[in-house]
Amino acid sequence: MFSGFLDFGIFDSLQIAFNIVYQSAFIWLPIVTGIAIFNMWVSYRRGVYWAGLGSVLLEIKLPKEIFKSPVAMEVIMGVFSQAGGEQTWIERMWKCSTRDWFSLELVSEGGKIRFFVWTRPKYKNAIESQIYSQYPGIEIYEVEDYTLPVSYNKEKNVVWGCEWKLKKADAYPIKTYVDYGLDKDPKEEFKIDPLSTMIEFMGSLTEGHRVWIQIIVRSHTKNRRWEVFSEQDDSWKDNSDKEIKKIIEKFRPEDKEKQSRQATEGEKDVISALERSLSKTPFDVGIRSLYIAEKDKFNGSNIGGMLGSFKQYSSPALNGFSPTGGLTGFNYPWQDFRGKTREFLKKHVLEAYKSRQIFYPPYKGKATFVLNSEELATIFHFPGQTVTTPTFERIPSKKSEAPANLPT
Repeated sequence: MFSGFLDFGIFDSLQIAFNIVYQSAFIWLPIVTGIAIFNMWVSYRRGVYWAGLGSVLLEIKLPKEIFKSPVAMEVIMGVFSQAGGEQTWIERMWKCSTRDWFSLELVSEGGKIRFFVWTRPKYKNAIESQIYSQYPGIEIYEVEDYTLPVSYNKEKNVVWGCEWKLKKADAYPIKTYVDYGLDKDPKEEFKIDPLSTMIEFMGSLTEGHRVWIQIIVRSHTKNRRWEVFSEQDDSWKDNSDKEIKKIIEKFRPEDKEKQSRQATEGEKDVISALERSLSKTPFDVGIRSLYIAEKDKFNGSNIGGMLGSFKQYSSPALNGFSPTGGLTGFNYPWQDFRGKTREFLKKHVLEAYKSRQIFYPPYKGKATFVLNSEELATIFHFPGQTVTTPTFERIPSKKSEAPANLPT
């Protein structure tokens, strides 16, 4: 009886389904083909648009003494809030223009630590003037792209990469410099800089090891249901409001005759953090981390060090970062039996990093999220003397002209 069901039930159903699909091909095939052609056209037009914009890479060299807190970097973040390029459906669908994005990069080449900002040429002067205004002793240079000489070759090097995602909804902020008390500009000996853990690890690398950390940001705008329509909602703000209301609802008893209970200190802190987060400028963000090593020098513990350097931004009651998997490998051998896909992924993640793309194909990231200016300034700022890694090179802090009364 069971075999009869197989003979006349499943197979007949499959044949009927196949016939329906085949006979309706004149309806769905043109639609599918049209969508595919349209997506290819959009990708081509976007590529042409991006190529015309150009790019520059700015290296920021830090002085020995920086007394500014990350509040100064939060001010600088305002220059990255550029919403142009997607204001109308003509721009989005016909011109295929996009919001401009920026890349904030922290790099270690054999323990030598460097700070970079990748941008479009039209923003170069604005970024430089903002940084100089907040950090007068800093030096900024337009440099060659440090990623260009690096390529993946399985006979010579090893590439491991990941993207980062938030552990909770975007509405919950990470642990920021405000939580560490850096907004109050304490004396250097009392400062606890969350960036120090990352810099200490990156400074411990030796020759033949590279760690690249890339934070790609663009202005945050409201979501659209369809590209041709106007903005519909702001999920980041709406979700923040919902989370606050959800916590407040816990205070109200089911029995209306009973009195509402008082909020605990932890609940008050969460509500305060959510409200403070909403008061800041939001950004769409994607983060990548790469570890690249010469094949004979590869050390797996450096992957653990790189992943561990993000833990100081985590708070059990709020939010934190966790790595996404599958960018350069697989969990099980049968997922990539011959190893060819693994090799492709390693090349792909390296090319994605070099292109500084994460919001659009062909290098669209696995996880992008919303961070506000306070959170961004926490994970990327210029540290003071609390960070004393020997390989962290700095320039002399003070420069002055020669005294006017020197003998001639």
